[in-house]
Amino acid sequence: MREEDKIKAGILFCPGDDELRAIKLRTHNLNVDYNQTHEDESEKRAAILAEMIGSMGEGCFMQGPIAFHYGKHTSIGDHFFANFNLTVQDDAQVTIGDNCNFGPNVTIVTPIHPMLADERNAMYTADGSVKRLCYAKPVQIGNNCWFGASVTVCPGVTIGDNCVIGAGSVVTRDIPSDCFAAGVPCKVIRRLTEADSMKYKPEILADNRVIEADPAKEE
Repeated sequence: MREEDKIKAGILFCPGDDELRAIKLRTHNLNVDYNQTHEDESEKRAAILAEMIGSMGEGCFMQGPIAFHYGKHTSIGDHFFANFNLTVQDDAQVTIGDNCNFGPNVTIVTPIHPMLADERNAMYTADGSVKRLCYAKPVQIGNNCWFGASVTVCPGVTIGDNCVIGAGSVVTRDIPSDCFAAGVPCKVIRRLTEADSMKYKPEILADNRVIEADPAKEE
């Protein structure tokens, strides 16, 4: 079994495998290329992301600098925005839905290392070789999510649609849809409801207006 197949199977793999190292080296170099571009070099940036990211929808913008580990293991929907210093350690699959917005310094991680130091340093493989091994769990983020600054999403986490994750949170467990969650570890604070609408904050709304849902489209 190839090491990349082991990643997908959720079992121990060797991150130092030649094939995996070649993928990561290519992606790390593309990160450098992206981070050396100017913000208004839209076509150049888009071309680099197209080479690096597994799949990406329309209308996406990443402020940069960015740091993807594999790149090809990440799928991003339409209208994604990431502020400064996005890090995605996508050993396992990372899926981000449509209309997601990330504040600065957001980190998504998928790899997990053995807890015991001796096992973390080295283990025997099936053929008796001694290698450093780890495993990884995928991360899934739904549609219409907002992450505050410095949010960290840990391996194996699923975050539902329409969630707000507070700044500085470390998300170690699944978060259901339509929730505001925050903290270390991140916990659901409350459900998001119509009462959270900006129309109930006239001092902030000023002379702007909320776009009301069209009842005809909801039928």
